[in-house]
Amino acid sequence: MTRLAKCDLLDEGAAARLTWDDGREARFHAIWLRDNALDPETRSATNGQRLITLQDIPADTRISAAAIAGGDLEVAFRPEGRTVRFPAAWLRDHIYDRANPPAAGWQAAGIETWDAMLNADEITGDFATISQDKEALRLWLGHVRRYGVAKLTGGPVRSGALLDVAALFGFVRETNYGRWFEVRTEVNPINLAYTGLGLQAHTDNPYRDPVPTLQILYCLENSAEGGESQVVDGFRAAERLRAKDPHGFDLLSRYCARFDYRGSADVHLSARRPMIELAPDGQMVSVRFNNRSTAPIIDVPYDDMAGYYAAYRRLGEIIDDPVMVVRFKLEPGDSFIVDNTRVLHGRTGYAATGGSRWLQGCYADKDGLLSTLSVLESRRLEDAA
Repeated sequence: MTRLAKCDLLDEGAAARLTWDDGREARFHAIWLRDNALDPETRSATNGQRLITLQDIPADTRISAAAIAGGDLEVAFRPEGRTVRFPAAWLRDHIYDRANPPAAGWQAAGIETWDAMLNADEITGDFATISQDKEALRLWLGHVRRYGVAKLTGGPVRSGALLDVAALFGFVRETNYGRWFEVRTEVNPINLAYTGLGLQAHTDNPYRDPVPTLQILYCLENSAEGGESQVVDGFRAAERLRAKDPHGFDLLSRYCARFDYRGSADVHLSARRPMIELAPDGQMVSVRFNNRSTAPIIDVPYDDMAGYYAAYRRLGEIIDDPVMVVRFKLEPGDSFIVDNTRVLHGRTGYAATGGSRWLQGCYADKDGLLSTLSVLESRRLEDAA
């Protein structure tokens, strides 16, 4: 059980230094604590949203008194005269007092990067089981959060069944391709995905802003020779680039690439984003890599363009490296889901005659998946308590 052992006031109550019973220390500003107070006058008891604005809190807020009560923190604020209790575990989860900022490209907690050694069987669930068993669903969704990819087997072999996969955690994101799209050979295709050509591992729809954050691909037929699905962890690829060529990593994360798509007379989509996107604090946010949709890059200064292209080439070489690729053959009723902000997918070429390959694809949003996963995890903790 997480418990506080000590609290010392700093700068005449402008902040407090907390010490947990395991010796961990962290400082918290008085204004931060007051803004994040958990009392029912500050936050709704039903949905957790704030009931006040920052302007409702006095700018000269200070801590007038603080005490440890039952291992938690009790704080009195002046000039309001309000007393608020903070659970020790909640404070521990929200520490912002860190000595050194992480290096650019750091990963969020719970993210695990991978290469060809990832065992696809370990991230595979059974459709019937996870449709009925919330614990199995929690584990499967957890794979998507941790690895950015997961598989399903044993689903129904019928058109539109991929929507049942999306419904396990969220909602389909409709695009110009419709609620879902067909991935099979076409004459005069509007997209190279609708041919038998092999496709380099890529992220989908980089020309959209915001990009679809999840993609589901569902197999209905796959008797053609070839056509194996491939996935690559873009975050691991970016890590390898950073280790091999820090300056190249900086160029691909500092400057925007441009992506463009004109698939039909009434569709023109474009976006301007870095191939490796970092948050302002350096956290790796997304990778956008799609050779088919990359427009002329014009946002890189002349003096950096040669270096930029060298880094672009190195990133492509890393993505194509066999030690990065997890490959599997989908059977009818199988599907897989990728975090489209992170995991690249592709396929080997297949014969357009002598067999068939028919997949359906759709997009969904990661926030819905993470919301469902969070609820399942919270309920599991409540059941265990």
